[in-house]
Amino acid sequence: MDASASHFDLVVIGSGPGGQKAAIGAAKLGKRVAVVERRDMIGGVCLNTGTIPSKTLREAVLYLTGLTLRDVYGSSYRLKERITVQDLLARLQHVIGREMEVVRNQLARNRVETVVGSARFAGPHEVDILDADGDRVRRLTAEKVVVAVGTRPARPVHIAFDGDRVVDSDGILDMQEVPRTMVVVGAGVIGIEYASIFAALGTRVTVVEARDKILDFCDAEVVEALKFQLRDLSVTFRLGETVESVTADATGTVTTLASGKRIPADTVMYSAGRQGATDGLGLEAAGLAADARGRLVVDKQFRTGVEHVYAVGDVIGFPALAATSQEQGRLAAYHAFGEPVSSVLELQPIGIYTIPEISYCGDTEDELTRAGVPYEVGVARYRELARGQIVGDTYGMLKLLVSTDTRKILGVHVFGTGATELIHIGQAVMTCGGTVDHLVDTVFNYPTLSEAYKVAALDATNKMRDVARFGF
Repeated sequence: MDASASHFDLVVIGSGPGGQKAAIGAAKLGKRVAVVERRDMIGGVCLNTGTIPSKTLREAVLYLTGLTLRDVYGSSYRLKERITVQDLLARLQHVIGREMEVVRNQLARNRVETVVGSARFAGPHEVDILDADGDRVRRLTAEKVVVAVGTRPARPVHIAFDGDRVVDSDGILDMQEVPRTMVVVGAGVIGIEYASIFAALGTRVTVVEARDKILDFCDAEVVEALKFQLRDLSVTFRLGETVESVTADATGTVTTLASGKRIPADTVMYSAGRQGATDGLGLEAAGLAADARGRLVVDKQFRTGVEHVYAVGDVIGFPALAATSQEQGRLAAYHAFGEPVSSVLELQPIGIYTIPEISYCGDTEDELTRAGVPYEVGVARYRELARGQIVGDTYGMLKLLVSTDTRKILGVHVFGTGATELIHIGQAVMTCGGTVDHLVDTVFNYPTLSEAYKVAALDATNKMRDVARFGF
């Protein structure tokens, strides 16, 4: 080791959700910690180009379009007639600026040193800090290292991205105007989120997906409800189709599919997966290797093939969620320094911020059917709830999957207003091993959307009672 280097108990590469929590977790244990991040990327991809920007845009669009109130005030209701990019970016820049200060303050308050620059391994315990020109300005040594560099959008080599007409999910934030028409290639979480956001703005969106289904890991009934709502916003789906080429000029783009279809549009956004941002880390110097998609493989304690090097967040693959990354970072720090820890990571909620939003926890009906697990379904429709009428959401729903043997909650699926907030009630009951009877016997505030849990629980128990009455 270089004796002149700065030595730390832990060096964290990347300041996104996973890196933040790993650094703070170790600092709480009394360790000397440094976080390495580029000057313009404090908070990582999550804060600068990913989770926070897309969710902020979604909220701005919902507010400015008045979309959620059209059931009350009529389909022509809009808060602002002509919504510009400047309207959207004003809120985006405000939120990012505030959140960046929160991240800096949290790291400073916990005496975590923020080292500005790019990181590259110089050895198993050595990390060089490079400036914008790629020159080494400092060397850090560490007993332990956490890699939390996240991912970047994957770019197919046959597509000419120009940052204007043909963009990826990062480039969409640099748009100069709201497009009249758009093609979204890829119907994963990011693609469908942006498709719904722009559709709500009035953009005619065409979604192209090579698979026959969208969001095939979600509840099938919920996905069908989402597709219905998106079609109502003039979204067209081209499923089972692949893109052969995209041509662009100053006037627009033409996307040619393998089937021969040609789709003209102002803008094309590619959302064809993510690539681990590990190519500049010098992994071989630390004895590490990434897979073909730039990701690192870890064990249950988030250790890589090198015992003192850990990895967390999107760079280790599924589920690639900010909330999960935070917990992975905390757990990795505790494992690294021998701190006893427990977690219920296997019962993580999944949140998809489409318009309307989706969230679920636990199993889907398809998974339970394939596993041969007997279950009953309880459903509550928002239109049955007073709060649903008040907020103007008549399409939302909450679904409970209940074991007919143990009466435990096996899965919760929510679609509609507040889905990503409501899911935590079901998650808490499942984490504690609660049964459907717990929800039946609980008094919920009125009028609230949370009442949906009681309505769905009563629906499930009434169905089970009917089955029992006939002796099945």
